[in-house]
Formats: sequence, structure tokens, C-alpha cells
Amino acid sequence: QLQFVESGGGLVQPGGSLRLSCAASGADLRHYSIGWFRQAPGEEREGVVCDSSGGRSTVYAGSVEGRFNISRDNAKNTVYLQMNDLKPDDTAVYYCATLSSPRCTFYVDQYDNWGRGTQVTVSP
Repeated sequence: QLQFVESGGGLVQPGGSLRLSCAASGADLRHYSIGWFRQAPGEEREGVVCDSSGGRSTVYAGSVEGRFNISRDNAKNTVYLQMNDLKPDDTAVYYCATLSSPRCTFYVDQYDNWGRGTQVTVSP
């Protein structure tokens, strides 16, 4: 059974950067598309980025495109989310999850193996 552990969250000032990590155990992430999602208090979970298996495509939400970057380290079975130029609206709990399909989507119901999340707070 694949399990994720997210880390790297914290408190950062607007304009700052964070790198989130999503370390997997129990399965090889190369076989999965990976999504990063976030959920702010009182809001629905929303997709941030989807990276399809085999490197076919990477899709970013419009609100983060140009500021966030997803990458993988296959040797470490880990996915990263580099977040730059952070804004207060980026404040949320960030989660990673797997998608069995090689076609990216932000439909939450199609994702499995959710991690427990890591808190990101952007505040002066």
C-alpha cells in the first residue's frame, strides 16, 4: 500500500519561497501521475499541479503557474513542489496524492493515497 508523507511547510512572508516534499513508500511513484492539492479553511480542496506518469504532461492551476514547479526524484521516490513568490492566498494545507490515469485531472475523487498534508502559511 502506497503511503505519502508530506513535509516542508511552514510560515513564510509574502514573496518568499518554500519547497514541499512528498516522500512515498510502498510503491514506485514512476507508475503514477501525481497531484498536489491544497485546502484553505472553509474552502474545498483544489488542485495545484498534476504531473502525469511518464512525463507526458504537467498541468498547473492558473493561480500558481509561473510561481510553482513540480519535480520528482525517482531515486528517492519523492515528489517536490517548489513554491516561489508566495502570496497570502497560497495559505492552505497542501496534500499530495496519486492518480492512476496518465491523463491529468484536478477531480479530487479520481485521486488516491492521500497524505496527511503540510501547513503553509503566508503572512507578513
